[in-house]
Amino acid sequence: MKKGSGGHRRNKKRMLIDKISLILVIIGAVNWGSIGLFQFDIVSWLFGGQNATVSRIVYTLVALAGLWCISLLFRSREEVEG
Repeated sequence: MKKGSGGHRRNKKRMLIDKISLILVIIGAVNWGSIGLFQFDIVSWLFGGQNATVSRIVYTLVALAGLWCISLLFRSREEVEG
């Protein structure tokens, strides 16, 4: 194994987490837009209400993804682009 390959693997994993987080943040943004414009919660509608376990999991994942995306603001461009 080449020296430094662990860093490359860690970068790929971080890039994957970045992409998943951005997708979840976009889902959250679309859901909030739907709530604001149409008073319609898409996540709640899809998963059986705001108090349904799956809905709460989605809301939590979107929140955690949003927190993760804050780190994108503080990374150098080269680090974000890989």
